[in-house]
Amino acid sequence: MLAFSHGTDSTALFYLLCGHGVEFDLAMVDYNLRTQSKDEVASARALAREFGKEIYTHSVFLEGGNFESRARQVRYEFFAKICAEHGYKNVILAHQLDDKFEWFLMQLGRGAGLNELLGMNECEQREQFCLVRPLLKVSKAEILKYLQDSQIKHFLDASNSDEKYARNFIRANFSEAFLAKFGAGVAKSFELLDADKRRLEPKVAHLGDMVYTVQNDQNAMRGVDRVAKMLGVLLSGAQRAECERCISAKTDCVLTGRVAVGYGDDKLVITPFLKVKMDKTFKEQCRKGKIPPINRGYLYKKGDLHQLLFL
Repeated sequence: MLAFSHGTDSTALFYLLCGHGVEFDLAMVDYNLRTQSKDEVASARALAREFGKEIYTHSVFLEGGNFESRARQVRYEFFAKICAEHGYKNVILAHQLDDKFEWFLMQLGRGAGLNELLGMNECEQREQFCLVRPLLKVSKAEILKYLQDSQIKHFLDASNSDEKYARNFIRANFSEAFLAKFGAGVAKSFELLDADKRRLEPKVAHLGDMVYTVQNDQNAMRGVDRVAKMLGVLLSGAQRAECERCISAKTDCVLTGRVAVGYGDDKLVITPFLKVKMDKTFKEQCRKGKIPPINRGYLYKKGDLHQLLFL
């Protein structure tokens, strides 16, 4: 499934995938911020008909602050829903080199470690699907040239120039000019940094049905952050700090009210968080199995304890 907006990047990727014989369908979210978005959706539906693709659309109205974060959350929840209902295994994203560099600078400005600085990977496993980003080594300039040379219809989102959004501010004031001069060097640096990141990968085990363990070592927080993403939760800096505090204090914690992180000297146990009434027999099994209290509600609701017997 291709995450589609009919902008420059996703339109180029649409035609590139078709040209390489990749079978895919489309998913599109309309945030109703611009009157042009209706034209984009109509054109996307016509494109899907022309090429024999299914297209799933979702119309939302988001109010309040932190629009970018909430829009991202809505997108991924929509992707998860479509994948679950229709059996898609991969979600293809049109992020390109400029996007990766903009993200890098945004995280650098916030104070981030290597895992957060390199948040965009070519393949990233989530609980219900794998995110695939085939254009991460391709610059925006190359994509625009491809569209122009091929005379491919696409839309330009006027809101991309609105500097009230952090990414647009970074693009207009820093990344665009830098990449124009040093784009090849940036791409090479990302290759080297990604290799360093792989050497520092946290030890994460998937025990089945949204049950994970993370080795409790110096990379534990990176593992928690990764599992949270797989469970559909993007942690803020404050949430990461709270989790690190709990790990240092050897206590359990709940992140965003949705992710339960259970403490263990050797491993952290991560599941969705559920608060339910449990029977005494189940509680005793958990106690003997040294299963953290914070994870027990989810396991009880599932009626399945065996995943954690090897902790």
